[in-house]
Amino acid sequence: MANFMQDSVVKYACSCGILNPISRLFFCRHCPNLRCGFCVCHEVDSHFCSNCLENIPSSEVRHKKNCCASCFDCPCCQNTLSPRATSVIVPKKVEESDNAKGESSKVITKKMYYLSCLACRWTSRDVGIPDQVVATGAWPENECAYQTRFNALSEYYQAVVQQDKQEKQEYLRRKAPRSHKFPSLTDRTGLTVSIIRRQMGWSDKNTQKAKPVNIAASQQFDDVGELPEAIFTENINLRNITSIKQRHNQPSEQPFDISKLYPQRRCMWIKRSLRCRQCEHNVIKPEYHPTSIKYRIQLFASYHVPDVLLVKCEQLLQPGQLNAVILKLSNPTMHDMVIKIADLPSLADNQSGKMTEDFRLCSIKDTSLSASNAMDSLKSLTGSSSLTGPSSLSGSSLIRHSFIYEEPRAVKQVVNSKLLPLDKAFTLNLRDDSKEFDEETQTQTEEPKFIVWRKANKVLLRLNFIPHSDLKNSDDVYLGFNMLYTYVNTVTITPEKKEPTTHDLNCRVYIKVGQISK
Repeated sequence: MANFMQDSVVKYACSCGILNPISRLFFCRHCPNLRCGFCVCHEVDSHFCSNCLENIPSSEVRHKKNCCASCFDCPCCQNTLSPRATSVIVPKKVEESDNAKGESSKVITKKMYYLSCLACRWTSRDVGIPDQVVATGAWPENECAYQTRFNALSEYYQAVVQQDKQEKQEYLRRKAPRSHKFPSLTDRTGLTVSIIRRQMGWSDKNTQKAKPVNIAASQQFDDVGELPEAIFTENINLRNITSIKQRHNQPSEQPFDISKLYPQRRCMWIKRSLRCRQCEHNVIKPEYHPTSIKYRIQLFASYHVPDVLLVKCEQLLQPGQLNAVILKLSNPTMHDMVIKIADLPSLADNQSGKMTEDFRLCSIKDTSLSASNAMDSLKSLTGSSSLTGPSSLSGSSLIRHSFIYEEPRAVKQVVNSKLLPLDKAFTLNLRDDSKEFDEETQTQTEEPKFIVWRKANKVLLRLNFIPHSDLKNSDDVYLGFNMLYTYVNTVTITPEKKEPTTHDLNCRVYIKVGQISK
């Protein structure tokens, strides 16, 4: 259970061993396993502005330094600035005044715009920014005094990286084996390759190597100047001094006085999709449009895993005495679940790797060309599996595998109570929204002794446990168990098999029952 502004009482163990509430976990239907934020790959789908909701391509976002061109943030309170219109009297031109002789004098008014914050009443006029004719797109930017130096350093290091890349490619080209057995003079001089490239209309292969331009080195000064005497004698008005957050929002200037704060362009937001690291299937896929809050794919764990809630503890917690806790289990799926509560694996099993949810070697598939795919494509184009003779590509390895080695990390949470496991499993009915509005009918069914109450897809059950006898007063009591459940997967893996598949899954649940009271 995830409590608002509080730590969660019930936590689930992910496949990597990290504890999270069910609201922060995902469920991969292809593995199938629980995934947390560290077990998935984060991919950026789109960039957009949260104020004007403009969708911007990634190349343009990089050019605009990840900022919106028409929206600004208040430098004082970081709220969005709004353009406000005002009327300004504009003097007439000389030609207009001569043509208007004898006519009644008219006042020409012009509409101007300035930025204003509706929260702290800050305006662009406070820092001397002139009013603009249009509301968006024409506001001046406060240029950094060191912008020229930053641009020179950026160009220098880009040239250094390009030079290193060319040298590395040249070194690999020299070390690579030659494609023919007998070298020729034309190939050695490169004339044949150059002529063929020119006849085909391609650029010459011998491109000019990039050389970094020499820039002036930075100089170090020991004399940094002294503080003014007025800083020790005059009284300080804290209302006119900027805060640490306001200075960090303007790292180029970091003004000391509040009168030197300039509006900052609003940073872009992103929509990201989450992908499982093991099977590379999408777990979360949002809609592309920024105004939509829906998901194309939403595999949250709360939609596929039984939800466990802590209702109450029947008695005060005493060390070494039998106690019971009431739990509420809910079935979020459209199929019945058979659930069984068992003990957690021992520490020896956890260290030896016998757990079903133990850490495994995740292999991420590469999109590079494999040998088999190359042979198939070659057969479809030429009708033969080889280019020059009986030799084929089967002996060469063109596929590249990249592995992620996850270090075994056991669950850090220590369980300091002994669970008395249930004698048998029980069935949790499917979720049916129509039953919430139907009249409740009393049916005589024999329920196990540990089931306290049942309605629709919800069940209250009683779990008996004994806290350890060495616990002291005000110590937290943690209860852990292994929940085995059946899951019906509706994803068809093969087109021949259209029936849903039933899996026997398990997850480790840790509950903070309360504190010892003596």
